[in-house]
Amino acid sequence: MSAEVLIVEDEAAIAELLAINIRHAGMTVRVAYDAEQARREVDQQLPKLVLLDWMLPGQSGVQLARQWRNDERTRELPIIMLTARAAEDDRVAGLDAGADDYLTKPFSTKELMARVRAVLRRRAPETLDKPIDAAGILLDPATRRVTSKGLEIKLSPTEFKLLHFLMAHPERVHKRTQVLDRVWGDHVFIEERTVDVHVKRLREALRHAGVESVVETVRGAGYRFNAKAPESTTATQVPAAH
Repeated sequence: MSAEVLIVEDEAAIAELLAINIRHAGMTVRVAYDAEQARREVDQQLPKLVLLDWMLPGQSGVQLARQWRNDERTRELPIIMLTARAAEDDRVAGLDAGADDYLTKPFSTKELMARVRAVLRRRAPETLDKPIDAAGILLDPATRRVTSKGLEIKLSPTEFKLLHFLMAHPERVHKRTQVLDRVWGDHVFIEERTVDVHVKRLREALRHAGVESVVETVRGAGYRFNAKAPESTTATQVPAAH
């Protein structure tokens, strides 16, 4: 299971124990010991998931989670709150702040990893191998094939990931920064115009099957997969035999 996890925990011994178990599960780890360091780590590169301690120096994990949820770039960041506060009101406060799950100390490493896997599954449905069939296009992640009306559409790996992401979230408008984060991993070192170039190439590939209209540009906002797009008449036609 490949994913990067950011551990935000001020007690070094607990942070190291968490890191050992996360690495043992095949994931990479970064560690922050306070809220300020955690913000820097997330600003530098979005992790796949954050294990966030409630009690941190200077600012609580609840406050930090609330800030991330209010920021468009980090709004979808998966967060599991770790805390010794087991009261129902505390649990409600943590979840209301935006945590995807809430785990009270002490907890077993088996339970922790089960929660991590569950949150990653819920938050990243596009990584599943289930085929997606929409607007006359069939995309199969397992075989990495895209077909329409029996015609195979040849895509580069990046164009395939781009189409997969858009088809997994139909009718939603995605800004360039969001597309960069989800398709390329993080937008910090890549220009936003990169998205425009790959969208153009994707449309050119889809045009051969007459389905280029499924990828729409929403002026001033971003891109959207239109699952109800009408079929185009620009598909490549094979001349009839005489």
